[in-house]
Amino acid sequence: MILTVFRSRINEEAQEEYKSLSPQIVALAKTMPGFVSHKSYVAEDGERLSLVEFEDEKSQQNWARNAEHMAAKERGRAAFYKEYVVQICNVVRESRFSAK
Repeated sequence: MILTVFRSRINEEAQEEYKSLSPQIVALAKTMPGFVSHKSYVAEDGERLSLVEFEDEKSQQNWARNAEHMAAKERGRAAFYKEYVVQICNVVRESRFSAK
């Protein structure tokens, strides 16, 4: 399992355009072979956190190189983001609990 941790801060003047494009990119990610999940959160201080899981490194790299995703990343750097950090992580261990 490959986990992408994407932490970002959005320029206030780009909020509406970002809110319009973001769901389209998430929908595109869900069509990619090897996609497992996507979750996003916004902290009280405005930092955004997205967690994206892919089955393997090849699937994650295919997503990173997807033409529409690359265009969105370029648009993000040009207009949306004040800053961001991307971390690509190998999941070493996973455990789960679910109360019944």
